[in-house]
Amino acid sequence: MLWIKTFHIVMMVSWFAGLFYLPRIFVNLAMEQNETAYDRLLIMAGKLYRFVTPIMWLAVISGVWLWFAWFVPTPAWLWLKVILVVGLIGYQHVCKSLLKKFEARSNIKSHVWFRWFNEIPVLVLIAVVILVELQPVF
Repeated sequence: MLWIKTFHIVMMVSWFAGLFYLPRIFVNLAMEQNETAYDRLLIMAGKLYRFVTPIMWLAVISGVWLWFAWFVPTPAWLWLKVILVVGLIGYQHVCKSLLKKFEARSNIKSHVWFRWFNEIPVLVLIAVVILVELQPVF
């Protein structure tokens, strides 16, 4: 089971790294005026999204495996973590729709908006680590 836990942590860290960087590329896309640079950033964002998506699924699958191996019945803190992870999956899907808007050159959001949007996974990561490490009883 420790191998699965280790794999889960590595996939989770990799997923978060992608979710930290993708909106940062969006910040740059929202500010970019040069067509060539814009196209290069689009390529980077598309490749990153395609790379992060299977990592997301590997993190989720290994997490579910651990859930059923160690946590039956499920404690309340783990349910809260699951809700946060589902929200993070939704965040990634929002990133995909934002990427499509950039590809269509129809983005209307400012780089400031994307800077704030970029902070959401940071807050989720803090909450998840606190839940997993402290395992509070509700």
